[in-house]
Amino acid sequence: MTEQLIVFILLLFGVALLSVVADKTKISYPILLVLAGLVIWLIPGMPLLEMNPDVVFFIFLPPLLYSAAWQTSWNDFWNWKRSIFLLAFGLVIFTSTVVAYVSVHLIPGFTLALGFLLGGIISPPDAVAATSVMQGLKVPKRVSTILEGESLINDASSLIIYRFAIAAILTSTFSFGQAAGQFVLVSIMGIVVGLAIANILYVIHRFLPTTPSVDTAITLISPYLCYLAAEHFHFSGVLSVVSAGLFLSWRAGEIFNYQARIQAINTWNSIIFILNGVVFILIGLQLPVIRENLDGFTLQMEIFFGVTISLLIMLLRMVWIFPGAYLPVLLSKRIRTTEPMPNWRGVIIGGWSGMRGVVSLAAALALPLTTTGGQAFPYRNTILFITFCVILMTLVVQGLSLPFLIKWLHIKSTDNEAEEEKKLRIQLSYNAIEFIESNYAQEDATRDALHHIKTKYEKRVDHVNRRMLTADLSHHSEDVFREFNKLQLQMINFERKEIKKLRRHNEFPEEVLRKIEFELDLEEASLRNFVQ
Repeated sequence: MTEQLIVFILLLFGVALLSVVADKTKISYPILLVLAGLVIWLIPGMPLLEMNPDVVFFIFLPPLLYSAAWQTSWNDFWNWKRSIFLLAFGLVIFTSTVVAYVSVHLIPGFTLALGFLLGGIISPPDAVAATSVMQGLKVPKRVSTILEGESLINDASSLIIYRFAIAAILTSTFSFGQAAGQFVLVSIMGIVVGLAIANILYVIHRFLPTTPSVDTAITLISPYLCYLAAEHFHFSGVLSVVSAGLFLSWRAGEIFNYQARIQAINTWNSIIFILNGVVFILIGLQLPVIRENLDGFTLQMEIFFGVTISLLIMLLRMVWIFPGAYLPVLLSKRIRTTEPMPNWRGVIIGGWSGMRGVVSLAAALALPLTTTGGQAFPYRNTILFITFCVILMTLVVQGLSLPFLIKWLHIKSTDNEAEEEKKLRIQLSYNAIEFIESNYAQEDATRDALHHIKTKYEKRVDHVNRRMLTADLSHHSEDVFREFNKLQLQMINFERKEIKKLRRHNEFPEEVLRKIEFELDLEEASLRNFVQ
């Protein structure tokens, strides 16, 4: 056990160093992770690290989904909900069904239940993979929003299929009508449970005298609470986690102070980084054992199965995404009047962006080792191997070729985040100046401080600087300096309220609003050192 732990820590350290390589080479981090898993497989003498499948699923899935939900803009998600749900539910069910029937004919001895199980595992594109691969690419905002929203919700539909397929395999019974009714029930009730717990957490964060450390700890516990509560009643733990994450993310500005937000963001970034690395280490450590027991197939046959299924799901996404993009617009006058016609180039990019990732890996690793009768779970190693092949091919082939495809199609994003950020900074500055002139009298001890705080915002408008400007108060008294900082804190609070209003009216992209909010948090943290 000690030897395994040492090797695991060394591998995790190596995975951490991959982030440096990713930054230097501009290659998406998930692509390097899956290649690292392949390298671990090829290293002779690597120890096997065994973990309980249920523990693997429970440890990794809730925080990964919760983090993805927190990074999702509710306004953008709701604006493109039709396209997102067509992909997240329609495409997942379509892919799982086709994969199920094809795999039955492709893999000797494979049953339909095993086919649906495989389809449920590999059908959902991954949120982390999609976001990471898209980062830095000039993809239209509509495309990136739909892809991120899809990869957040599709885990729910795929894992419900996954659950029913496992139940069918373990009990040898399956009713399509009953499964369809259960699908709707567990989905709706999963959302209800998630929102109920989210409201309780909202009250705790906002009204109890918590500290930043306590708030951060609660955010780490929250996804597990949501998942466990929903699964206890046999509802969708995935949708419970996602709905709670979206709800609390929308209200993060109300329930956390600047210290809690800074601490929570940094903590979560580190934890998600580690979890992604650990999953790929686990699959890398288990691949040698999988290779030794390939369910009676040769390695060449397993590779053939993996490559064939990978090409199939790439094709299925293209087959689905074009009708899904154009038919609703062509058939509905209301949609034609409210939404622009999708650009065929953007549709191609959306079809080529179905990268699978860590959620599929976690689901595959969580397969039971045995059936209820004590026999080995059928074709478990084959499903694991095919899953790794699918992730490898979609991440490496699609992920690496995506920038060249965007360049070849001459895609240019019409969304200018830098311009939106500039507009937001100027609007906040003008509102702040108006607030100062309306609410503060130019008299007494605050006269000099007010002059400088107003000058600060005027200079920001003039220069549209990316960082806060501080007036030169070196020739003023300490009282004026302290008063100036107090006024800055009041203005920071005012700007946050303005951002909250703008968010409710959906006037600026969520990414821009969050960036400015985080800058305000950092500025307040530095000012608090001077104002006690």
